[in-house]
Amino acid sequence: NHPPDRRGQLYDLLGLPNAVTLARGGLLAGLAGFIPVMIQPAVVWIPSVLYGTASALDYVDGLTAKVVDRRSVLGEKLDMAFDSFGLAVAPTVAILWKQLPVWYLIIGIARYLFVGVISYREFRDRPVYRLPPSRVRRPLAGVQMVFITLSLSPLTTLGQIRAIAVVVLLPSLIIFIRDYLVVTGRRSA
Repeated sequence: NHPPDRRGQLYDLLGLPNAVTLARGGLLAGLAGFIPVMIQPAVVWIPSVLYGTASALDYVDGLTAKVVDRRSVLGEKLDMAFDSFGLAVAPTVAILWKQLPVWYLIIGIARYLFVGVISYREFRDRPVYRLPPSRVRRPLAGVQMVFITLSLSPLTTLGQIRAIAVVVLLPSLIIFIRDYLVVTGRRSA
């Protein structure tokens, strides 16, 4: 019997769902590389494809974790980190490419504030109340992902997107506020 090689151990520790999540992170890192790039016809579709694929993988990693029964704390933390990163990077690229209004960055800021409040409360040994299942949280996240994917594409202009952005942004901000009140114990679930 030979001891397992380190790659095999690492893969066993990570598992398929986390590998999918890491692939999503790689796509988002690639998208971040477009922050300093000026919009050019040769690359105009790449940010939309990167973010759209990363968004699809967000669904796939959760589904894979359920199917193979491989949910983990690492997977949850990676998923949360990449959700936050994506909500910061994708709108930033769209804003710099004049596809989204600058005020849309509030969605990424809200996400980081929410995660930061939870981390701060955990660090201070304050209670963090569990969020109950929600029928609207995931669908709203999906709407955000589709909207941001479209805003990154050359199919839309800032003028077309501006009005839709308000309609898409407000419900998500309301959910962040509601969830903040629940995790801090200021509102019951």
